[in-house]
Amino acid sequence: MRIAVLGGGSWGTALAHLLAGKGYDVRLVARDARVVEAVNARHENPRYLKGLPLHPGIQAFADPAEALKDTDFLLNAVPCQQTRAALQTLASKLPAGCVVVNASKGIEIGSGFTLSKVVNETLGHCSPRYAVLSGPSFADEVVRDLPTAVVLGCEDADLGAFLREAFSTPAFRAYSSTDVLGVELGGAVKNVIAIATGLADGLGFGHNARSALITRGLAEISRLGEALGARAATFMGLSGLGDLVLTATGDLSRNRQVGLAFAHGRTLEEIGGSLGMVAEGVHTTIAVHALAERLGVEMPITGAVYDLIHNRRPPQEAVRLLMTRSLKEE
Repeated sequence: MRIAVLGGGSWGTALAHLLAGKGYDVRLVARDARVVEAVNARHENPRYLKGLPLHPGIQAFADPAEALKDTDFLLNAVPCQQTRAALQTLASKLPAGCVVVNASKGIEIGSGFTLSKVVNETLGHCSPRYAVLSGPSFADEVVRDLPTAVVLGCEDADLGAFLREAFSTPAFRAYSSTDVLGVELGGAVKNVIAIATGLADGLGFGHNARSALITRGLAEISRLGEALGARAATFMGLSGLGDLVLTATGDLSRNRQVGLAFAHGRTLEEIGGSLGMVAEGVHTTIAVHALAERLGVEMPITGAVYDLIHNRRPPQEAVRLLMTRSLKEE
C-alpha cells in the first residue's frame, strides 16, 4: 500500500513512522527543506521530534506531486486552517475514489466547517472515501512506541474496519466509528477547553477547578455536537473524553501550554514565538465561538477563552465572570 502523508510536523511524521513500520510505502510531504533532508539522510525530524529515530523506510519529499505519484491513499496532517489551500493544490492529482484519512483537528474559521466538509468541497470531483483519525495521542509517545488508542471516524463501516487494521500495531490500537462528525468535533473543541484548563492550572486554582473545567467543558462539546447532529455517546469515547483529558492535563499539549503562558502574563504573540507555531486551539476558539452563537448553543467556557485571547480580557476577570454567572441546574 502506497501512502502519501501531507504535513511534516510532529503528528504527520509520527504517523508516517507508524505506517512505515508496518511495511507500507510511505511518502512524507514537508515544506521545510531541512526536514526533508534530515528525514531522508538521518531518519530524524530535528524540528518537531528532535532526537527520536524514525523508520528508515520513510521517503520525504518537498514536492507533493512527486509524493502522490501512483498512490491512492492520502493522509492529511496539515493544520486545519491551511488544509483547504493544501488540498486545492492537489485536487487534480488525486485519482477517483481515493482514500483520504484526515489526522488534523480543528474547525475552519469563516465557514465553520469540520474537515470532512472541507475535503468534500475541495476534492468532491474525485469522490474521495473519507475517514478521520482522532483520539488521545501525543506524537512523541507514538514514535517511542508507547501504548496508544485512537478512533477512526468513517461513515463506510467496511472502510473503517479496513483502516483500523491498516493502522493498528501491538502498541497502537485503532477503533472505528460511523459518527464522523462527532469524532471531528471532539478532537477540535477539546483544544479550547485545554487552553482554559492550562490557564486555571497556571493561576494556581488547584485540582477542583481543573476537574470542573474538564467536566463542564465536555458538556459544552456535547451540546454543540448534538446541535449539529452528532451522537452524544461519541463524546464519552476516545475522541471526546479521552482526548480532552489528555490535552487538558498533559504537558506535551501545546494548547495547555498556551493557557499556562497566558496565566503568566504572556501575550499571544510571545506565546506563538516560543512554541514556534500558533496552537490550533487559538484558531478553533474563533470558529467554535461563532458557531455556538449562530446555533444558540450555550458555551460559557469557550466564550471566556475567546474573550481572553481575542478581546484581551485579563485572566482573573475572565474567571470571575465565568464563576459568577446565573446559577442553574446541572
